[in-house]
Amino acid sequence: MATAITNTAGKRVRKETAWTWSGVDKRGARVKGRGLAPDEKALKANLRRQGIIVNSASKQITLFNSGGKVKPEDIALFSRQLATMLGAGIPLVQAFEIVANGNDKPAVQKLILDVKADVEGGSSLHEALSRHPLYFDDLYVNLVEAGEQAGALENLLDKIATYKEKTEALKKKVKKALFYPAAVLVVAVIVTVILLIFVIPQFESLFKGFGADLPAFTQFVINMSRFLQDNGVFVAMVLAATFWTFFYFKKRSRAMREFLDRLSLKLPIIGPILNKAALARYARTLSTMFAAGVPLVEALESVAGATGNIVYEKAVMRMREEVATGQRLQQSMENTGLFPNMVIQMIAVGEEAGALDEMSGKVATFYEAEVDNAVDSMSSLLEPLIMAILGVLVGGLVIAMYLPIFKLGAVV
Repeated sequence: MATAITNTAGKRVRKETAWTWSGVDKRGARVKGRGLAPDEKALKANLRRQGIIVNSASKQITLFNSGGKVKPEDIALFSRQLATMLGAGIPLVQAFEIVANGNDKPAVQKLILDVKADVEGGSSLHEALSRHPLYFDDLYVNLVEAGEQAGALENLLDKIATYKEKTEALKKKVKKALFYPAAVLVVAVIVTVILLIFVIPQFESLFKGFGADLPAFTQFVINMSRFLQDNGVFVAMVLAATFWTFFYFKKRSRAMREFLDRLSLKLPIIGPILNKAALARYARTLSTMFAAGVPLVEALESVAGATGNIVYEKAVMRMREEVATGQRLQQSMENTGLFPNMVIQMIAVGEEAGALDEMSGKVATFYEAEVDNAVDSMSSLLEPLIMAILGVLVGGLVIAMYLPIFKLGAVV
């Protein structure tokens, strides 16, 4: 049953529920579809005005019970669609209804309907969005608020959509850089463990009939196999506990996250990519916020959280304090020691020319391309290295098992 809320004028506004229906149109053809209405009676009345007689209607119960997770790319798509609808002159509430009906994910539909109900209840759009902080962060809400105040909501939503699309594309590139080598190494470890537990014991029983001492390398591998067979469950439990503890404290301890972020920036191969990604996010967020007319000091607070790295976040917050006391952004960036000279000079030009948003956008585009190229180069560089590691792990076990056979053949 649809619930009701009270708007600022004191009127009660019912939240709309999603329905699936089937019926007959003016020509007598059977039709079916989905619609939004507070109750079944209102749904039938709405469709009757369109010349459709409803035969059956049922609530989309899954809309409020399940439907997967709302992902950042869903928010980017929602922003793009809403900007397009407003650009076409469609009223905000009707635009919400169209976007919700056009989305196949129940979780996204529910989110859009909840925001729509709040707007109908008298809330401004940025207030309605701020009630869902898991999906709309401070940066998003601040940009929407700036758009509402300037009367340019359509343009701001378009900028938000572009920002979201570019930042998500950047995140995927970084994840791609980290996932490939990690996945291959995990597979290599799993194959090695399977060989040690199930294959090596077969060779061990074969070697017992040789009546001769085994090579040291072969004996080492057999001892390792025995250890895993005897203590495999204990080792698995220790590893699981270690990983759980690591992720538990990583999620809850800011000091640990800062240590890991600082360490990751210094890693060979991966470190430069993460540095460039943080610079790209910094510049892209700064460009979007400044273009929206958000004051620089206010903008830097949102920019700090968007960098994705605590080292850069703390540096940007220090910059914010310096800018608030009257220092130029270029000088405050230089004081951190994190930003390359090229970035500092481009920001300085932007400040001098009054085109900080444009220059920041160019910096972001440059570093996004740099991340893309670095990921491709890293993949090419790591492929032979990963093959070498696989060869050492798996090939080493094979050689260890065949060394006694070669020794026996030499004796014969």
